[in-house]
Amino acid sequence: MNTVRLTMAQAVVRYMMAQKVEIDGELKPMFAGVWAIFGHGNVAGLGEALYHVQDELPTYRAHNEQGMAHAAIAYAKTLNRRQMMACTASAGPGSTNMVTAAAVAHVNRLPVLFLPGDTFATRMPDPVLQQVENFHDHTLTSNDCFKPVSRFFDRITRPEQLLTSLPQAMRVLTDPVECGPVTLAMPQDVQTMAYDYPEHFFAEKVHRLRRQSPDQQELAAAIELIRQSRKPLVVAGGGVHYSGALSELDTLVSTYHLPVGETQAGKGALPWDHEQNMGTIGVTGAASTNALTAEADLIIAVGTRLGDFASGSRAMINPDARLLCLNVASFDAVKHKGQPLVGDARLTLSQVQWALGDWQPDGAWIEKAAQLRAEWNKTVDIATTDRGTNLPTDAEVVGAVNRAAGEKDIVVCAAGGLPGELQKLWRTRFDRGYHMEYGYSCMGYELAGGLGTKMAKPDSEVFVMVGDGSYLMLNSEIATSVMLGHKIIAVVLDNRGFGCIHRLQQFCGGPGFNNLLDDCLTVEGGAPKTDFAAHAAALGARAEKVNNIEELEAALQRAKASNVSYVITLDTDPLLDTKEGGSWWDVAVPEVSERSEVEEARKRYESYKARQWQNM
Repeated sequence: MNTVRLTMAQAVVRYMMAQKVEIDGELKPMFAGVWAIFGHGNVAGLGEALYHVQDELPTYRAHNEQGMAHAAIAYAKTLNRRQMMACTASAGPGSTNMVTAAAVAHVNRLPVLFLPGDTFATRMPDPVLQQVENFHDHTLTSNDCFKPVSRFFDRITRPEQLLTSLPQAMRVLTDPVECGPVTLAMPQDVQTMAYDYPEHFFAEKVHRLRRQSPDQQELAAAIELIRQSRKPLVVAGGGVHYSGALSELDTLVSTYHLPVGETQAGKGALPWDHEQNMGTIGVTGAASTNALTAEADLIIAVGTRLGDFASGSRAMINPDARLLCLNVASFDAVKHKGQPLVGDARLTLSQVQWALGDWQPDGAWIEKAAQLRAEWNKTVDIATTDRGTNLPTDAEVVGAVNRAAGEKDIVVCAAGGLPGELQKLWRTRFDRGYHMEYGYSCMGYELAGGLGTKMAKPDSEVFVMVGDGSYLMLNSEIATSVMLGHKIIAVVLDNRGFGCIHRLQQFCGGPGFNNLLDDCLTVEGGAPKTDFAAHAAALGARAEKVNNIEELEAALQRAKASNVSYVITLDTDPLLDTKEGGSWWDVAVPEVSERSEVEEARKRYESYKARQWQNM
């Protein structure tokens, strides 16, 4: 057997480079690059290994470990999980900075290979700089924090362990069911240890999307359930995108005139103006879709994990409705008392259409869906129109950005009130034109996620919509986008605080407290007014502040013409959001309070909990 002597770090890098993926008949690298912030836990091991292959496997330097991991997540999401990136950071705080991002990837089922530096496996120099000593278990390090937020975790304490660990890592990263983050903790001394690896271990490996056909008994039961239905509603989730089932979904719902509601992850599965697209569903969904959900006798959920925002915390669904869950993961297919139909969305939707034959839902249901859809589109037109108010609403800003976006452009967001406004109001015909991280709703994802999105789709303009709160949490990758030449356009909506949670606090009966800057503990004179344009300019971007929607629209044209990242900021109203549409969200309200407003909110809460119980 032919062997090659490599350090453990060199072997990891060489194995990564051998992984290829076939996309539309073309072979591409599985790993498009490695994000790295070096320190004493990885600079002499992985850093040395990456240096020698940088022309084939690019190494990208970021300014924040969490930010670079968000960029890697966004890259994989934008490319429907077909290509991915790896992230490495030093032992200690550099690596634990990536734990939040690992949770983002885990919740959203997105592939990222985390390679955190770890403390010495030999323990000879312990305790070393940045080492967390565990008093009762010396096998634990700070990297064990990755365990609950990784789909696969291993600590490589001997270089030969890669022979069994790396294939398992690739299995998880490329598996449609188990897909998610993989963490290989890498002690810094082991990274530098050498081993005679068999050369065949580094042979080119071509990965293709595995497609699982449905069980025929489950399929037959699903067809019977649909045939019994008179008022069906389809819910399109992110799995439609990841399966590449857009055409199959379109054909099925067009043939049988099935109304479709989209989740945050599923938005874009149909063009916004498709006759069967009712808008989005759930807590921040369209009034049209939510009205149909309350009346439907069958919900056909395709590729969605049915989180509380999609299901309206289980209180918005007709309690007599049946639920059919088409999902590649049986874990998701059995939720909410659903009848499972486990299989790849593209294969399964085609078989469903073939088996349904000449069945059709009630004509009155089809007409009602069309009427509700038309009414909702008028609502969106009104909400996104510039009303010339002193402080623009989020909806007006969404409308301006949407009008500036081209057919193949992308909007990116993650947290706060904007995801609700965008889910209701953003219109796109491009299947990847809407990029929302809402599984974990991680503040600080937006700007870094916009960078990763732009790296995946360099020919698209990427519009990042971000509130002042998220901007202040994590903005350093603006500088990275300038440094790497990946232009993003960021629109910062400054409502002076956490406006979304302020509104939620009031809905639950609370006073304004510790959310808006005016309601926080501050020195005399109040919190300073942040000059976001000056800050962004200091990071290398072009930037300006505007005062109204008309000025915003003009600034967006300048941003589109710019060849570097461009940041536009404007003040917005923290109190107003789009009241039309939406549904209840289960946020617990205290049973006992001195405030009458809380007592009233509790009564309202209990009434919704009663509805929720019917669907358990």
